[in-house]
Amino acid sequence: MYTIGIDLGGTNIVAAVVNEKYEIIAKAKTPTAMPRTPEEIFDDIAKVSKQAVVEAGLSLDDISSIGLGTPGTVNNEIIEYANNLGFDHIPAVKMIKERLGDIPVYVENDANCAALGEAFAGCGNGCKNFVAVTLGTGVGSGIIVDGKLVTGVNSAGAECGHTVIVVDGAPCTCGRKGCWEAYASATALINQTKAAMEAHPDSIMHELAAEEGKVSGRTAFDAMRKKDAVGVAVVDAYIKYVAAGLTNLVNIFQPEILCIGGGICNEGETLLRPLRRYVEAERYSIYSKVQTKLMKAELGNDAGIIGAAILYTVK
Repeated sequence: MYTIGIDLGGTNIVAAVVNEKYEIIAKAKTPTAMPRTPEEIFDDIAKVSKQAVVEAGLSLDDISSIGLGTPGTVNNEIIEYANNLGFDHIPAVKMIKERLGDIPVYVENDANCAALGEAFAGCGNGCKNFVAVTLGTGVGSGIIVDGKLVTGVNSAGAECGHTVIVVDGAPCTCGRKGCWEAYASATALINQTKAAMEAHPDSIMHELAAEEGKVSGRTAFDAMRKKDAVGVAVVDAYIKYVAAGLTNLVNIFQPEILCIGGGICNEGETLLRPLRRYVEAERYSIYSKVQTKLMKAELGNDAGIIGAAILYTVK
């Protein structure tokens, strides 16, 4: 059995053919090239899907289902809203079927697809109670309970990045103040690093940023490794913010695995080790024999594609 998984992003549209072992056997992509009309974007979704099928040595007759992972709010067959794509109530399933034929089509938020991919084909190894968090431009998240995605009554659930950890805190892009995303995203870490650099012109972070050509999510971590006190302070504060949200998720869902992805996770155990210490110390279930495992995501950018390809298993 073969399925198609599609990852619709602000930069690229990627389609892949996935087999029943959750393995990608062929892939194709094209730039999203925004701004464009939804019709143009879905024309390219069909184009890369067909290219992937040809690369796999198959035909559309061999495809049992198609899954699309997209930014924004998804409600059944409709993409209700996706700001960065200019989508407003787009009939995604209908538009894909018009271009690729009467194959079953499933649509889901991209963070949920990434969670599904990691749970069944990545670090989750098939576990049915799983939470995935991505520390990127924002804080993305996906929740799986008893093998099913948790999306809420309106399919807009699992937005863990927009839970508040600091009342009346830093403004968030969603309009609230003090959201976890405003403190734990890679964007937040960069802003925290810049503020510390401005306050401490003697920090080695200035030299490191100049060498790289910009302030990045690595700047404070690199400074910490060089024993720069300001870098150490930035990293310590950032890890506490991330841990606060992770502990909340553990206390609410008690998943078997809590998976962390995103570029910041390239720090590996430098990030994960102190996060585990904080979560272990602050979780409510401190005396339970079975505890949540905090793990790094394994699939990278393929998580969303594989998750989209296996949406048929949870829909």
